[in-house]
Amino acid sequence: MDTRLKYQNMIKSVLQNQADYRATLPDGYTSQVIFDDERGQYLVLDMGWNGDKYLHATPIHISLIGDKVWVQYDDTEEGVATDLVQAGVSKEDIVLGFRHPKIRQHTGFAVA
Repeated sequence: MDTRLKYQNMIKSVLQNQADYRATLPDGYTSQVIFDDERGQYLVLDMGWNGDKYLHATPIHISLIGDKVWVQYDDTEEGVATDLVQAGVSKEDIVLGFRHPKIRQHTGFAVA
């Protein structure tokens, strides 16, 4: 199995687990996953009502660019990059895109 296809499957599994976990939280929101393999875009989408407050947010956005997994946005406590590593994605293939390029070298993940 080529790296890109392997990483697509790992990303989908991690995001589905994140969405399933988020759905158990008592905040009244639902979580959905959105996968676009053709463009290499993967999202978790939270939406719904909690009392009078409506939420429509993307707490996780991952892009697959070449053979690198770019975490474009991560609003989780533990960090979705940790989940990706536990799923088998190499730290050298994960880029924390939401971190400034000057800081990435200090994160323990890929620079680009």
